[in-house]
Amino acid sequence: MKILKNYAFSLFLIAGIIIGGAAGLIFGDKTSVVRPIGELFLNLMFVIIVPLVFLSVSSAIANMKGMKRLGKIMGTIFAIFFTTALIAAVIAFIGTKIYNPLQGVDMSQIIKNLPTAPEATSSTIGETIVKTFTVPDFLDLFSKSNLLPLIVFSILLGLATSMTGEKGKPVADFLNAGTEVILKMVKVIMYAAPIGLGCYFADTVGKLGPQIINGYLNSFLLYLVLAVIYYFGAFTLYAFISGGLLGVKVYWKNVITPSITAIATSSSAACIPVNLQATKKMGVPDDIAETVIPLGANTHKDGSVMGGIIKIIFLFTLFGKDMTSPMNILAIIGVAFLVGAVMGAIPSGGMTGELMICAVFGFNPELVGTIMIISTIIDIPATLLNSTGNTVCAMLVSRFVEGKNWLSKQFA
Repeated sequence: MKILKNYAFSLFLIAGIIIGGAAGLIFGDKTSVVRPIGELFLNLMFVIIVPLVFLSVSSAIANMKGMKRLGKIMGTIFAIFFTTALIAAVIAFIGTKIYNPLQGVDMSQIIKNLPTAPEATSSTIGETIVKTFTVPDFLDLFSKSNLLPLIVFSILLGLATSMTGEKGKPVADFLNAGTEVILKMVKVIMYAAPIGLGCYFADTVGKLGPQIINGYLNSFLLYLVLAVIYYFGAFTLYAFISGGLLGVKVYWKNVITPSITAIATSSSAACIPVNLQATKKMGVPDDIAETVIPLGANTHKDGSVMGGIIKIIFLFTLFGKDMTSPMNILAIIGVAFLVGAVMGAIPSGGMTGELMICAVFGFNPELVGTIMIISTIIDIPATLLNSTGNTVCAMLVSRFVEGKNWLSKQFA
């Protein structure tokens, strides 16, 4: 019953999508009658995203004063988080090159009913960086099309608030209170998600036909294979780097409970207590465990990075965009990294990540709903990678902070 309770919302969400898909297959174009309901839900989410990103990122940075003393630990944590997320992105990209989710899918009917593809524009690397990370006017920040510049501004505001000290406390309090209020709004809006996404999917399948369902099924199967490879392969490698064969033995002896918890709760936050307990059993020093696990739950999500790659490739394939040029490959991997590693810091950040994909690559925001379906169907294996990945990262941090023989000293 407890597992059912934890999964209640996810089950309702999946049920809404299944019912919507079935309605689309049965009634075809007639499902357009429910499209306004789906658009109503998406529009509510669109308007909440900008204040959500601004308040949550700013408040998180503004409250990081206590971490200054950690020095070497913090530097090592971010280096490892960055490296493992990058490895996850590369593995997922290679996976999509071997097996594209839309391989063998008739896309002619799908493309005909989707918003137009972005027009290719020629610009230098410098111009691309400027447009991606900055805007020329303050008011331009508060648009869902400019999420990366908004994140940069929010980080700077949070840092300035933290550096101001006591005088900046009223601003920090405002940001904290605003974050709590906006999260309540998100919670209220998300109650409508099963109906809203169900109606959106019904209209999508009604217009695009069963071929789009094949694409989603292929995406899920590809993600499942990649998740198994990363869970057993990459995590074992990381454990070996951390402490040799002893590291592998200690890791797999203690990671089963966190893994089951991640699958049962489908929540990285809910796994924090059991992950803390497991990492300490792995011999990770308390100060490292108590920093890596909570921080990782918010900012380190390898599973979401891999999901980001699949979503981007899904859209690129639909619109026939080039995925072979070095610049586009770097852009795909870089944006997927941001979707998982940066957007993970934002509560309910899934849709924000999808909107950022559309914004960065110039896709119509209406396509957010199309790739949101992928987020829903890969949620459980993604949570498994997101959550348990932090335990092995705690071991890696211990290896580089405490020295080569840290583990053998713990279990001597």
